[in-house]
Amino acid sequence: MGQTRGVRKIHVIGIGAGDPDQLTLQAVRALRSTDVFFILEKGEVKDDLTRLRRDMLDAHIPDGTSYRVVEARDPERDRKAGGAAYSPAVGDWRSARADIYERLIAEELGEDESGAFLVWGDPALYDSTIGILEEVRERGGVEFDYDVVPGISSVSALVARHRTGLNRVARPVQITTGRRLAEGFPEGVDDVVVMLDAHQTFRQYADEDMDIYWGAYIGTPDEILASGPIREAAPRIERLRAEARERKGWIMDTYLLRRHPGER
Repeated sequence: MGQTRGVRKIHVIGIGAGDPDQLTLQAVRALRSTDVFFILEKGEVKDDLTRLRRDMLDAHIPDGTSYRVVEARDPERDRKAGGAAYSPAVGDWRSARADIYERLIAEELGEDESGAFLVWGDPALYDSTIGILEEVRERGGVEFDYDVVPGISSVSALVARHRTGLNRVARPVQITTGRRLAEGFPEGVDDVVVMLDAHQTFRQYADEDMDIYWGAYIGTPDEILASGPIREAAPRIERLRAEARERKGWIMDTYLLRRHPGER
């Protein structure tokens, strides 16, 4: 009889917004069953993101447990591309990431071993890891199976920190991007969560009758929160955001816009 070849296993683990205490028990079990952790580092400016991941491993994997951490440089994305060029630019970046994932799995993960990608927030919400792994599988160059462990997203963490809910009774909520919000407030929705907004699009609505709940570096020691009527809060958020970006060199923020009844 011929030997049966092992199949590499990949865990896609949602690790929350940054607080090691936000990992679920399922995520902790996945961490402890992993042989190799793959981390894509984003350069010296964002070294603290890599450190936060390592802190999570230290916090949840027992001393003496054997595992390896393999780092690779995340490919640069053309963030200046807009309009019709935006989707092709994102597609090129995802394919470049797929090249890296394929190499890491093929070269750094042995048969019968398990690897893991640690995903900020929840892997199902504005994250590309699942789609990239599917692209690698479709290429057929390396065989592996994978599972997905949900995590606490920055959206959930944001509203928890502000002690509010995502939506109101019998009303929908929409999660969108700053790019989409710039095209107009969504129709038929009064509660809108905005992610991936590099241009502070909330300023576009600073004269409207709505509230904003904003947070940056949510779940980390650098967390900043601000909320209130958008007329009053927008200038304060702009100042806090500029100061934080100057201090750290980067910023990750999320906010909820809540329109008052009768403003639609």
